Amino acid sequence: MSKVFLIDSEKRPLDPIHSAQARQLLRNKKAAIYLQFPFTLILKKSGTDCSVSQLRLKVDPGAKTTEIALVNDTNGEVVFAAELKHRSFAIRDALTSRRQLRRGRRNRKTRYRQPRFNNRTRPLGWLAPSLQSRVENIKTWVNKLCRLVPITAISQELVRFDMQLMRNPDIQGKEYQQGILQGFETREYLLEKWNRECAYCGAKDVPFQIEHIHPRAKGGSNSITNLTLSCEKCNVKKGTKDIKEFLKKDPSRLEKILKLCLRPLADAAAVNTTRFALLEVLKSSGLPVETGSGGLTKFNRSQQNLVKTHWLDAACVGKSTPILNIKNITPLLITANGHGTRQMCGTDKYGFPTRHRTNKQIHFGFSTGDIIKAAVASGKKTGEYVGRILCRATGNFDISTKSGRISGISHKYCSPIHKKDGYSYGY
Repeated sequence: MSKVFLIDSEKRPLDPIHSAQARQLLRNKKAAIYLQFPFTLILKKSGTDCSVSQLRLKVDPGAKTTEIALVNDTNGEVVFAAELKHRSFAIRDALTSRRQLRRGRRNRKTRYRQPRFNNRTRPLGWLAPSLQSRVENIKTWVNKLCRLVPITAISQELVRFDMQLMRNPDIQGKEYQQGILQGFETREYLLEKWNRECAYCGAKDVPFQIEHIHPRAKGGSNSITNLTLSCEKCNVKKGTKDIKEFLKKDPSRLEKILKLCLRPLADAAAVNTTRFALLEVLKSSGLPVETGSGGLTKFNRSQQNLVKTHWLDAACVGKSTPILNIKNITPLLITANGHGTRQMCGTDKYGFPTRHRTNKQIHFGFSTGDIIKAAVASGKKTGEYVGRILCRATGNFDISTKSGRISGISHKYCSPIHKKDGYSYGY
C-alpha cells in the first residue's frame, strides 16, 4: 500500500512513513489518527529530528479520471498514488433534466412571455459546469495534499496530444521533433482515435503501421486527419490505391473511415478545453509547475518498461521523471459524488410531488454520507457496523454496509470515522 502521511502537532507536513512505523506510533500512543482518507497521523508531541524531503506532485488529467502521484525527486520513490473519478456526465444529465423541467413549467404556467436575447453574459474564462467540476475536483485534492505532504513542485500533463505538431509536422522549434521522441504524439493519438484496430479489416492485437488514407503519391498530406492505423497485410494490399477504389466493395466501412478521420477525439477535446484553466489553478498554489505532453508520458513509461496503468502514467509525467522506485503501491480510488441535492420537493418518476425535504442537514452531530462505526451492545441488532449513514430527525439512522443496509440504529451507538466531503473511497 501507499505510505502513511504524517503531520506534527502544529499540523505541519512531515515525510510520509511506512505502515509499520505508523502502527508503532499508534501502539506507543505517540500519534493519533487525523484522517482516514488519505490515511494521516498527527503527532502528539513534535520532535526536533523530523526530516522533510522534496516531493513532486504529478497530475495526469483526463476526461473521466484524473491520476495523481507523489514522487520523491531524489530517489525516484513513488510515495502515493490515487485515481480521481469525475462526475461530469452526472452534472450534464442533471442540468439537462432541470432545463427540461423548467421549460415544461414555463409552457404550462406562462401563456406568453416576450423573448429574451443576450440577457446573460459569461465571464472571461467561463467553462461549462461539467468541465468546471473537473478543475475544482483537482484543485480540492491538490490543496488537500499540499496540507498533508511537503510538496515542493508540481508536474502536469498539459496536453494529451500535441495537436499543433500533428497538424503541421514541419513545424520548427520543437526539440523532441528532431530527437528520439519524434512520432510518439502521432502514434498515441491514432491508437486512441482508431480504437487500437486496423481501419480496413478490424484486426486487433497485431503490429500496426501508420497509413495514409489518401496516398502521398496522389497528393495526400502528413496531416493527422489523413492518417490511420493499418495492419501490414492491408497496408501492402492498398499500396497507392485511392481509398474509394480500395473499399468500393465495402461502402459501409468506407463511410465510417471518412467520417472518423475528420472527427476530433471527444475526450482529448474535453481535456484540452480545461488544460489552461487547470494550469492557472496549479500556479496559484505558489509552487513551480512543470508541463509535459501525453507522448512524453508514454515515452517515459516505455523507457522504464512499466505496465500501462493510470497511476503509473501520472508518475511518468514531465521531463523531470527519474528512474522510478515502485514498491507495493495500491492507488486510492476516489469517486466524486457531490454533496447531494438542494431540491426541497421530492417527486416520483412522473414528476409529481410526493414528499417534502427539510433544510436541516445535521442531526445529533451527524449528516447523511458520514462514515461511522456503530457498536450495538444489546437487542436484535447486536454487533458492530461500519458504513455510510442516512440521517433522520428521530435519531434512528440507517447504515449502508458491505453486507447490506441496516435500519434503526440509534445515534447513541454511532461514532464518526470520516465526515462527508463529497467523495467516496476504495482500494
